[in-house]
Amino acid sequence: MECTIAAGVDKLPVRVLDLDYLFLLAGLFGLFFGGEALVRGSVGIARRMAISPLLIGLTVVGFGTSTPELLVSVDAAWRGVPDIALGNIVGSNIANILLIIGLSALVWPIRVMGATLRRDTTVMMAAALALVPIFAMGQMNRLSGVILLAGLMTYLIWAYRQSGDAIPDDAGLPAPASVLVSGLWVIGGLIALMVGARLLVDGAVSIARSYGISEAFIGLTIVAVGTSLPELATSVIAAFRRQSEIAIGNIVGSNIFNVLCILGVTALIAPIPVASRFLTFDLPVMIAVSLVLTGLLLARPVIGRGTGAGMLAGYAVYVWAAQG
Repeated sequence: MECTIAAGVDKLPVRVLDLDYLFLLAGLFGLFFGGEALVRGSVGIARRMAISPLLIGLTVVGFGTSTPELLVSVDAAWRGVPDIALGNIVGSNIANILLIIGLSALVWPIRVMGATLRRDTTVMMAAALALVPIFAMGQMNRLSGVILLAGLMTYLIWAYRQSGDAIPDDAGLPAPASVLVSGLWVIGGLIALMVGARLLVDGAVSIARSYGISEAFIGLTIVAVGTSLPELATSVIAAFRRQSEIAIGNIVGSNIFNVLCILGVTALIAPIPVASRFLTFDLPVMIAVSLVLTGLLLARPVIGRGTGAGMLAGYAVYVWAAQG
């Protein structure tokens, strides 16, 4: 009897852990397909309403692909796991540059030029640097959220007024469907995103605690890559189609939205403490890779496959170092 009980006790944690992995996997699928459905439906509605392609790209697509990060970070902050809330955003921005752009460059060398690129990379760097004094305070409060959201509104107004850089109507956007069909896509996408965010946070937190892994590391890696799946799909598909502007613009725009919009909204809803590791290690890495990307885009005509391989190697080194 004792052996049977002991065996049952030994098996119980394994079964619980297996369930956590199922939660994690289901959450990743929910975020990926929910983000895709939300963007598809939102773009369809916007184009039916004759909204300009530039505004669609800046708001609907930019915010849509960042919705997984928003829901995961807000859910994590509400439930008292701030390291996952912050790690999700900082880790997503790092993964967007090193992992997604690295993969995109391996698929097809990236060639991007123009005034829009200079504007957006400048805003991306400014947003990253703005987090230094905020993180140094040890907490992201509601005032920090207001400041970040004010920066987002300033950027959107500035970008919209530069109408000469507008993208063409068919620049990778889905063909407009009826408003009813698009609305169903939006509703279905939001439901999938909300369920996926909850399952992803549940599974990630349980796995981290079961193995003694820090919640910050889980947020910076597994959760961050999971919430970046819409950006990954968009950029890699654009690379296969040799549409460099979409591949790189998707990442730069997402990094801007992640900091100014997602962290801003999260801080307004649920102010969160900032662990010291984010100020001393992860944020400096995010700023450094953002600076490298800016330099590559502005100083070189092409991000080739060799550079892409180097970015992927850099991401592997970061994941290894982040465990410490």
